[in-house]
Amino acid sequence: MSDPRPVGLFDSGVGGLTVSREVFRLMPAESTIYFADNIHVPYGPRRAEELVEFAGEIVSFLISRHVKYIIFACNTNSSVSLHVMRERFSGVPMIGLVEPGAQEALRVSASKRIGLIATEATVKSGAYQRAIMALDPAASVFSLFAPRLVPLVEAGRAGTAESLAAVKEYVEPLRAEKIDTLILGCTHYPFLNTEFHRALPGVTLIDPATVTVQAAREEMIRLGLSSASRGEPPHQYFASGDPRALQEAAGRFLGREIPPVRQVRLD
Repeated sequence: MSDPRPVGLFDSGVGGLTVSREVFRLMPAESTIYFADNIHVPYGPRRAEELVEFAGEIVSFLISRHVKYIIFACNTNSSVSLHVMRERFSGVPMIGLVEPGAQEALRVSASKRIGLIATEATVKSGAYQRAIMALDPAASVFSLFAPRLVPLVEAGRAGTAESLAAVKEYVEPLRAEKIDTLILGCTHYPFLNTEFHRALPGVTLIDPATVTVQAAREEMIRLGLSSASRGEPPHQYFASGDPRALQEAAGRFLGREIPPVRQVRLD
């Protein structure tokens, strides 16, 4: 049985395109709807109540577009809002980035000294720390938030001397803790992979996007939600703010032209 309905993804801005890229690679038959809540970017400094409100509006919109499955392509909302949305919209399966990312970090870490760099809201939620400690109480987790990184990526300044200097400054405390694994706990951060590798040579970087999409694919197969369509499936893009920002970033980050981004005001 084949289910042609789209998969929904959302983030505060362009960062979730790293998750879309993995969907295209690992589930090429699936159509997608991507929502960038860029009128509210960055999510990191916002209160949990705000994030839950934003997530509720976006999930409602995606469900109105008949999505069959939702991937929280945002670590902040995965940490803060996912459990609320699962209860509120129990008819649509959802997955976040935290648990798959935590599992992968523990799988690859030899020393069990794991770093987490994320937004303020993600770090303060304690979601990654709880997920890791539940799986291995002997592990050590060293967390910090990096408020300048998301604006740098959103402004297209990844790969610059400015972004390298910022990454080096932020990760210095983690380097001092002798971590062997670093979770990139924000979907914007993989756009700074080169900077992280230069700042932390020998440290394994974990991008939760890949393992999350793998887990989503397995769950969709189990639930009979996979598409067996052939050819290029349709993809749709929406933004709550300036659609041009997502249009330009998507072409740059995905390496492909995308259909026109449509602006949607959510109330």
